[in-house]
Amino acid sequence: MKAWQITRLGEPGDVLELADLPDPQPEPGRLVVRVLAAAANFPDVLMCRGHYQIRPELPFTPGVELCGEIVAVGSGVTGFAVGDRVIGTASLPHGGFAEMAVMDAADAQPAPPALDDAAAAAFHIAYQTGWFGLHRRAALRRDETLLVHAAAGGVGSAAVQLGKAAGARVIAVVGGPGKVEVARGLGADIVVDRSQEDFVEVVREATGGRGADVIYDPVGGDSYDRSTKCVAFEGRILVVGFAAGRIPAPALNHALVKNYSIVGLHWGLYKQKDPASVWDCHLELTALAESGALAPLIGAKLALADVPDGLTRLAEGRTVGRVVFQP
Repeated sequence: MKAWQITRLGEPGDVLELADLPDPQPEPGRLVVRVLAAAANFPDVLMCRGHYQIRPELPFTPGVELCGEIVAVGSGVTGFAVGDRVIGTASLPHGGFAEMAVMDAADAQPAPPALDDAAAAAFHIAYQTGWFGLHRRAALRRDETLLVHAAAGGVGSAAVQLGKAAGARVIAVVGGPGKVEVARGLGADIVVDRSQEDFVEVVREATGGRGADVIYDPVGGDSYDRSTKCVAFEGRILVVGFAAGRIPAPALNHALVKNYSIVGLHWGLYKQKDPASVWDCHLELTALAESGALAPLIGAKLALADVPDGLTRLAEGRTVGRVVFQP
């Protein structure tokens, strides 16, 4: 099979090598799948650089999220059969940027019938992260105001749709005029181009000075710093990631005097600590997809040969929505 491999660490465009490898074999508790589509995630970029908390032994095939068709089932696996279409996370070193991949059966879920292969590949991580962040960690309520940073990106676009599905008023922050209509198309009530407007002032005006009840921040850096200026009394700032590259150092005295919460979100821990909740979340998300309330924003569908270029675009912030590779 064809597979991209990392044999040394560095930027994706420099270190990815296309190789011919033997087809993976099913081990106990695992599935071998034919990759139908694999979505690019920022952790893929970080793993190429050796900067992610998970550091597979070299060489390895990246690609943490995929939609695949089961071609072999390992011993001890129940609930899945050859031919099933599944989504979930790959078991490295056999990642999704290949013609075939390996998945732990515990990390695989039935692909939502309403979604095609590309959309299904981009559904698992972003929407699970958004659902756990907004509902379990921030307890978002109907008619509250939700501010979403990087709302035209993969994680942010999912949060916008989930916020609207929950009945919240959504203010979306994007970078550049070309992304404004994208965010409006996702259902955002107000869209702020941060290159032209100060989102703090927009939030204050839109809420009569009260501020945003929940702030969904996958960016960090200045976006977090400025968010503290427009969070509501008893508001919640969700710390989702640090795409800006700078990890903020919160002023806890400010959180004290303004009475807001700083809430961390590491979705992967739920797979370890409360796996049943991940399955329950999948069922709810699948129902929302069937209703049409959720549909992953696919910015680019690329061939397997284009993995280095797609990851480079993601690393440089030149993507809208999700980048998906289809062998």
